[in-house]
Amino acid sequence: MKSVQKENSQIVSNSYQGKKYHIVTYGCQMNVHESEKLRGILSVLNMSETEDIDKADVIVFNTCCIREGAEDRAYNNVIALKPIKEQDPSKVIVMCGCMPQQKKGKYNLKEKLPFVDIIIGTHNMNMLDQYLLKHAITGEQIYDIIEKPVTGMDNAKAIRDDHLNAYVNIIYGCNKFCTYCIVPYVRGRESSRLPQDIYLEVRDLVQNQGYKYITLLGQNVNSYGKDLKYPMSFAELLKYLCTIEGDFKIKFMTSHPMDFTDDIIKVMKTEYKVAKTLHLPVQSGSSRILAKMNRHYNVKHYMGIIKRIKRAIPNISLSTDIIVGFPGETVRDFEMTLKLLKKVKFDQVFAFMYSKRTGTPAATFENQIDEKEKNVRLNKLLRLQKMIQKEQIKKYFNKTYDCLIRHINGVAVGITDGGKEIYIPGYKYVNQNYFAPVKVENIRNHKLSGVIK
Repeated sequence: MKSVQKENSQIVSNSYQGKKYHIVTYGCQMNVHESEKLRGILSVLNMSETEDIDKADVIVFNTCCIREGAEDRAYNNVIALKPIKEQDPSKVIVMCGCMPQQKKGKYNLKEKLPFVDIIIGTHNMNMLDQYLLKHAITGEQIYDIIEKPVTGMDNAKAIRDDHLNAYVNIIYGCNKFCTYCIVPYVRGRESSRLPQDIYLEVRDLVQNQGYKYITLLGQNVNSYGKDLKYPMSFAELLKYLCTIEGDFKIKFMTSHPMDFTDDIIKVMKTEYKVAKTLHLPVQSGSSRILAKMNRHYNVKHYMGIIKRIKRAIPNISLSTDIIVGFPGETVRDFEMTLKLLKKVKFDQVFAFMYSKRTGTPAATFENQIDEKEKNVRLNKLLRLQKMIQKEQIKKYFNKTYDCLIRHINGVAVGITDGGKEIYIPGYKYVNQNYFAPVKVENIRNHKLSGVIK
């Protein structure tokens, strides 16, 4: 058995050592972070990354199926590689992630993509090196979709592009089953990482690798810890991570309004290391539509959270997600969403047209809104949000924000927790990438400038 393993290991070494790989990533921050882990897996095989897909020996598509557009782009880009694969059969093409994991996906990937060498889902991407080994030995197509994770991606080394912000998974999966969302079907049920494992990873990123921002990831970070043998709330996890020594800030996404507690607000207010920014998806300003979405809260509940967090943290930076044109959304429902935007005045809004996902309840709902009307509503919403953002710039005047001090084109710039840039003209900096309070003293052409206090 050992001689066989040694022989197989030699095959892998001969097949991939010194070769180049290219990873194409679609979708959310979770996918971005998983691609960082895929880089780590491929680097262990002594491969190097290339930005030129034509020069890659191994091409990996880490896919998303949250919206039809992302799915279509990934599929069409894979199809475009068919002539290249025919010209050079030695190239290895991998398709992984959410698209293959769907039980009732738009495309029958195994049948329609016979030239793709390896097709795996979300639960076994951490085994990519083993699948590459198997393919090197057999030369056959591998199609392997499993229902539950074999092991997590957490043990894989991550090779990150960003040298300031590091993503850290704290919880996988989702239990909410919003009627429009495919995530629970491709990511599974909620599963929290052990707090001590998260602590050690964050400590290493801060103290040994110099990261200034740690972004905690999960489909619903507010559900963290409920499934652990010894439960720990998300607020308690935040406080625990704030005990790590170092000059850094903690961000998190995505939050669910139903599980966003006052304890989290308290930690955000009192703990310096928790960034004063919050992404809290509302999806609709109509309680009727929220009920159809199975969001587990209404507009009153959502606005109560907004009111409490603004009172606790006046300088909070708020962003949200909105779905336009959900089945049965009337003009009145849509106008209620616009009304909510005017009332909350988000710093940033990520708005999308409803995308029918096969296998979700909403895909079978009556009164589907046609694409033209959805597009009209989306553009109207975006125009309103643009006006709100122009007006919102005034709120920064004469206020002080804790910023990460950086040098951009030779000029000192303070970056707020919400990502807003405050230029600091004339500041004689010695170093960069440290936190300091910056007071906004001037607003000109929608650009902020100020001084370090």
